Amino acid sequence: MLNTVCFFEIPGDDPEKLQGFYREMFDWSFKKVSEDFRYYSIQTESDTPKGGLTARQDEKHTPVFYVKVKSIEDAVGKAEGLGGHAQVPKRPVPGVGWYAVLLDPQGNRIGLWEDDANAG
Repeated sequence: MLNTVCFFEIPGDDPEKLQGFYREMFDWSFKKVSEDFRYYSIQTESDTPKGGLTARQDEKHTPVFYVKVKSIEDAVGKAEGLGGHAQVPKRPVPGVGWYAVLLDPQGNRIGLWEDDANAG
């Protein structure tokens, strides 16, 4: 469904250790996505929204939610017209889709997600 929250991502300085907090707090479980990257999918009791736990990329890397859109290009253009701007430009998740991260006019991060099995 478009224009709904479809994913959330939580960064941590030590994501492996941080899993313990969320495991005890909410009974979430974690599955490592890749041996080459410190990223874990979060399994909750619900199928949506899906979640991920990752290594913090920089000091400004805070939790972000992703909204499913039809077109990232159109959504970024609309955001810019409303006073926002792209912080992370459109990037592929090969074979799954595309993402980008916006800053709203007050500096809050908003992720965008576009399904596309041909992304890459």
